[in-house]
Amino acid sequence: MDMTQYLSMFLEESREHLQKLNEALLDLESSPDNKSILDEIFRSAHTLKGMSATMGFSRIAELTHDMENILHKLRNDEIKTSPGIVDLLFKCVDALDSMVTDIANGGSGGLAINDLLAELKAGGLSASPEAPGSGSATDTLAEESGAARSQAAVVTTVEFNEYEKNLIKQAVDQGFQCYHLVVNIDPRCIMKSARAFMVFKNMEEIGEIVKSIPSVQDIEEEKFETSFDLIVISREPEETLRKGLVSITEVTEPEIKLITGAFKSLQGTALQETAALETEGNREEVAATGEPVKTVTDVRPDDRQNIHSPVVSKPRKSQTVRVDAARLDSLMNLVGELVINKTRLEQIGRSFQLPELSETLEQMDRITSDLQNVVMRVRMVPIDNVFSRFPRMVRDLARDLGKEIDLIIEGKETELDRTVIDEIGDPLVHLLRNSIDHGIEEPAVRVAAGKKEHGTVVLSARHEGNNVVIEVEDDGRGLDLDKIKHKAVEKGLILSEEADELDQSSLLRLILLPGFSTAEKVTDLSGRGVGLDAVKNKIESLSGSLHVESTPGTGTKFKIQLPLTLAIIQALLVLIEKETYAIPLSFIAETTSVLPAQINKIQEQEVILIRGDVLPLIRLNEVLQVPRANIPKEEEINIVVVRKGEKRVGLIVDTLIGQQEIVIKPLGKILGNIPVIAGATILGNGQVSLIIDVASLF
Repeated sequence: MDMTQYLSMFLEESREHLQKLNEALLDLESSPDNKSILDEIFRSAHTLKGMSATMGFSRIAELTHDMENILHKLRNDEIKTSPGIVDLLFKCVDALDSMVTDIANGGSGGLAINDLLAELKAGGLSASPEAPGSGSATDTLAEESGAARSQAAVVTTVEFNEYEKNLIKQAVDQGFQCYHLVVNIDPRCIMKSARAFMVFKNMEEIGEIVKSIPSVQDIEEEKFETSFDLIVISREPEETLRKGLVSITEVTEPEIKLITGAFKSLQGTALQETAALETEGNREEVAATGEPVKTVTDVRPDDRQNIHSPVVSKPRKSQTVRVDAARLDSLMNLVGELVINKTRLEQIGRSFQLPELSETLEQMDRITSDLQNVVMRVRMVPIDNVFSRFPRMVRDLARDLGKEIDLIIEGKETELDRTVIDEIGDPLVHLLRNSIDHGIEEPAVRVAAGKKEHGTVVLSARHEGNNVVIEVEDDGRGLDLDKIKHKAVEKGLILSEEADELDQSSLLRLILLPGFSTAEKVTDLSGRGVGLDAVKNKIESLSGSLHVESTPGTGTKFKIQLPLTLAIIQALLVLIEKETYAIPLSFIAETTSVLPAQINKIQEQEVILIRGDVLPLIRLNEVLQVPRANIPKEEEINIVVVRKGEKRVGLIVDTLIGQQEIVIKPLGKILGNIPVIAGATILGNGQVSLIIDVASLF
């Protein structure tokens, strides 16, 4: 069978389970006695094992199998959770991640993991079941069956609703037998859900399944350990049911009990099962007659708590569908075309003054806006998809550097466009690494400074209008402004006289220059300047901005501001000669007009005075090399004031046309590197308008 068609699904789901494993192991490290965390780790590892075995990636299946063994011992308290065990499990997750990456790159995932497997076996696994294909399967099975038989006494109460009780009572009255089956699956089984399906199929051929514990959905999702319960009605004898079960590979000897007295009479035989009813204000266990009865339990050889908890109906969760990102991009492109044609129709309606068209356009405008909003929401992805990878990274870096660091994540439900999400991960990695290495002091230094031993890094996200603000803040040593000033002068970035005149904000911006670092020695992580210019460039390529705030001795904050989406934006259309250009509204601070006499020159730079501040001017026709057909008249000059961070500049244009929603179209490989141009859009009249790259003008 060709499994390549399922490869993309396998890779995507494998990465999800690896992320869950990382998160759960971090939780286990802080709560080593929490069995529910171990259960979650076991489920993810088991699912990954089943998926990889089905796809034929045997090395992944082998590693996850040995992980299951050690997790099984942790759950049964045969070994204790320790930092060494957690580190070993983290190494397993890293190895699995490398194998999945190898498969994604066209490999087979067959990386060298023999040393890791040996470590797992040395971690308390000498008495565990052997991996498939090794050792004596007969001896192992006998031990497991014996262990299953010697489990301690547990109380099992099966709860039935009114329909189930009536069905069982009528079946018993008509001469059917009602059986309680405990189906046991070999712990080494890779595809438990497949075996469960075969059990259901065989039992439905023999009789009718009234109830399963856990629910059918949980069994399909393998949310059970090595056994599950079935209530089956049949005319066949017990031996027929037993044969129907043991004929299935990896299904071991079942436990079968006959349900009798509870649905006939309170006299005679002891009740082997009880029916439970929910009543207002209290909960009683009753027989089919409605009379309260004392619960008679089925005692199994196990003294642990009941492993078969009652099935509680839960509200259905919202259903989701996986969609290829390329399809979302195509859908967004079609919506963009619709927006362009809507604008074109509006222009036609205004030109020809057609009342019928105007009324239709109003409805079309509402529908288009709703459709655009829906598509935008579909493309939105919680930023937790990026944030979730950082706790593990911070933990590892802190241990490597011998520091104690608490990572606090806020606003992880904040949503961003998928395109932005894909690009923002690397800049955040740089900022977090710098905060951990350069910002947070060593524990002894922090204590000496009167701080708590643990450093704190806060990673937060929030919406502000049509933007998303992401902040990385630490409570470390902060930035030394004198040191920054000295390094800037030493590297020739500024003159000594200029350095004395720079305010704090201007000095902090120096650390974003290429190659700037205050680190005394170079390491893999050293210096605020390592990678910060790349961070700034990446964020600006996403039409965002980066700001730095710092207080010496208190900490540093990096603030990233990004647009919600890069596909459809609001822009100001301007005219230069006969060409129309678009300036993204997110960069515009204001528009104004001045007389030619108000323009002055300082060191060959044209400037104007606005509210006491000097504003440098840029003539867009010169930057864009648009030749002048006519000499402008001596009248007011239109200026668009744009900003980038705290810098402001005035763009001189001929005419302000107005604000409009535009769809950004890439220029392609041939025209993609034109300076000052960020892309293009199609206007309502069908003409192409170039979009100004405001960030490149500074």
